[in-house]
Amino acid sequence: MSDIKREVVTIFGKNVVLAHKDSPIANEGVLENADIFRMFNIFSEHFQPSNRNKADGTPLRLYTSDKVKVDLSKRSKEDMGFWHRNIDAHEIIFCVKGALKWETEMGTRIMKEGDMLFIPKGIAHRSMLAPESAPENVLIELKISDDLTYVGDNS
Repeated sequence: MSDIKREVVTIFGKNVVLAHKDSPIANEGVLENADIFRMFNIFSEHFQPSNRNKADGTPLRLYTSDKVKVDLSKRSKEDMGFWHRNIDAHEIIFCVKGALKWETEMGTRIMKEGDMLFIPKGIAHRSMLAPESAPENVLIELKISDDLTYVGDNS
């Protein structure tokens, strides 16, 4: 039995464990639509959102669906001189590079590399440069219209 490969498939929140003789990646290649398995470098000059050098620019949309949007944000020179309030979606922001100060109705936080910030629907917020900010501060922003429940402490 030691040469059996296990694969865990999650279906509607339940794990089903399959047994394979070979690895699930053992196949004869992808014949069509291989480009959906995509990897790219968000630091590339190719990916330049309009908010890179001006606070009133917008992040660059990378993926979209009815309930989730994935944006790339690069802030480098200006504070947001205005407040933003997203009525349609919660925002989850990941700091990939640099640091930014986020002012919100619920308090102020300094985000550094590796930090994640959750801003609920309808909460006014803006980003500002922080003493720890880099020449280019890079964020990945998820906009999620579904209701969310934090379960991180339950894992």
